[in-house]
Amino acid sequence: MTSQQLLTFLLIQTILVLLPAPGLYKMFAKAGLPAWKALVPFYNTWVMLKAARRPVYLFFCQFVPIAGWFVSMSIFVGFVKLFGRFRLYQHALAALLPLFYFTWLGYDRRVVFAGVSAAKAQKRSVFREWVDAAVFAIIAATLIRTFVFEAFAIPTASMEKSMLSKVSYGPRLPNTPLAVPFIHNRIPFTRIPSYLEWIRIPYTRWFPRPIQRNDVVVFNLPVGDTLIDREDFDSKLPYYDVIRSEGRGNPDEGRKIVLSNPDDYPIRIRPVDKQENFVKRCVGLPGDTLQIRDQVIYINSRAETLPPFSETFYDVRTFGQPIDDAVMKEEYQVDIDNPEEFIPGSQPNEYHMLLTTEARQRMLDRKVAKSITADIDSVRVAGRVFPYDAYHPWSIDEYGPIWIPKKGSSVELTPENYALYERIIRTYEGNTLQQKNGAIYINGQQTNHYKFKMDYFWMMGDNRHNSLDARSWGFVPEDHIVGKASFIFMSWENGVRWSRLLKGIN
Repeated sequence: MTSQQLLTFLLIQTILVLLPAPGLYKMFAKAGLPAWKALVPFYNTWVMLKAARRPVYLFFCQFVPIAGWFVSMSIFVGFVKLFGRFRLYQHALAALLPLFYFTWLGYDRRVVFAGVSAAKAQKRSVFREWVDAAVFAIIAATLIRTFVFEAFAIPTASMEKSMLSKVSYGPRLPNTPLAVPFIHNRIPFTRIPSYLEWIRIPYTRWFPRPIQRNDVVVFNLPVGDTLIDREDFDSKLPYYDVIRSEGRGNPDEGRKIVLSNPDDYPIRIRPVDKQENFVKRCVGLPGDTLQIRDQVIYINSRAETLPPFSETFYDVRTFGQPIDDAVMKEEYQVDIDNPEEFIPGSQPNEYHMLLTTEARQRMLDRKVAKSITADIDSVRVAGRVFPYDAYHPWSIDEYGPIWIPKKGSSVELTPENYALYERIIRTYEGNTLQQKNGAIYINGQQTNHYKFKMDYFWMMGDNRHNSLDARSWGFVPEDHIVGKASFIFMSWENGVRWSRLLKGIN
C-alpha cells in the first residue's frame, strides 16, 4: 500500500469521526461530558469509549486502513446504547448516518442519557446476535466494494476475474446509492435493474489522483448510457452501433427505426455508475495528441513501445519445419486448432497467427520463423471508426491525429472536428448543441469555441485487432473512471489457468 493510499484512508477516517460532531456536541452535554471534546476528531471517539467503558485498544484500531472505518462505526453504535437505543435500525443509523442521527438524538429533548448500567442490562437473543453480525458484514463488504476493492470479470475469449483498486485514482461516490449489495446493474437471471434512481448523487471523487500512461484502467463503458435491453445486445452490440447500422451510416434515421420498434429494440437508460465495466490500457492522457501509424501509437509525435503481451495478427513465414501444436501453445500461446488464432496461408510455410509482441520476438530469436510481418489494416474509409463521419477516413491501424481534451482547455469548433467533440459537449458535459445554417449553437448561444469541464482519456485494448475500444467509441470522461486493475484472482480457459492466478496486471 502506497503512502498516498494510506493518506486517503486516514483522511476518510478523519471525515468519518468529524461528521457527527454537531450532534455529538449536544449528546456529550446530555451525558455530562465536556461538549467541546465532541468537536476534536478522534479524541471524541476516545471519550465515547471511556463513557461506555469499552476497551481503549479500539481507539488505536481506528487507524488500521479500511478496518478502522468499521471500528469507528462500532464505537458510534456503542455510544447510542447509552441513550437507550437498542433496535437494529437505530444501530444501522448510528453506523451509516451519524451526521443526521446524532443531530436528531442531540437536539430531541425526549432523548435522555441512560448510562452504562442501562446499556449492560439490555440482553439480546441469539437470533438478534446473528442478525446484527450479518447486517454488519453486509455493510462492511458493501463499503469495501464501493470505495476500496471490487472483483469484476473481463468478458474475453478466456474469462478472467480481476480485482480493481478504487483508491488508486481516488474513491468515486456512487451515482445511485440505492442498490442491491454486490450486484452491478441487474438482478441475476433477470432483466430487472438492481438499483433505484430515487436518489442521484452528482459526480464526486474524493482525493483524486491522476491516471498514469499505460495504466490498466477499469471504467464504465462511455456508450453504455443507452442500451438495447436484450441479452444478445447489451454491451456486445451497443445501441449507437445499431442505430448507425439501421440508418446505413445516418444515426438520426437509425434512431427513428429503433425507437419505433420497441418490441425488437427495448431501450434502457443507465446512470454512469451502472454502465458496464470495461478494462483497457490508458494510452492517451488529457492534452495529448494521438496518432496510430502501422499499428504503432504516437503520442505527441513520439512512438510508444508496445506492451509485451499486446496481441495482433501477423503473417508468419517459417523455414519449412513441421508445426508442433503443443510447442505452439506452451511457448507462443497459439492454439493451431483455433481459427481465431491460427490460419494456414495460401503458400507453403506461410501462416496467419495471433501473437503477442513477446511471442513474436521469441519466435524470431529461436529461428522458428524466417519473417513475421504485422497484418496492417490500411483501408482508410470514412465512417469505419470513431467519429464515423466523412472528414475522418481512418482505420484501426491508421488513425488520427486526434487531440484528447483536457479540463480547462478550449477548442475551436469547425465542421471538421464537430463530430469528434459533439458527444462530449452534449452528453458527457450536459449542454445543448446544434448546427444551423453553418453556425454552431451551445445552450442557445452562437459560438465556435468550447471550454472542457472534465479530463478525457484514450483507452485501447492490448489485442489491437480484436478490441472494442476508443477507436470504436472515442474518449472516456473522468467521471467514468472506476479504478485501476490490480491483479487476476481467477483465470479460466477449458479449466483453471493456474499460472495466471494472483498475477499482477501490468
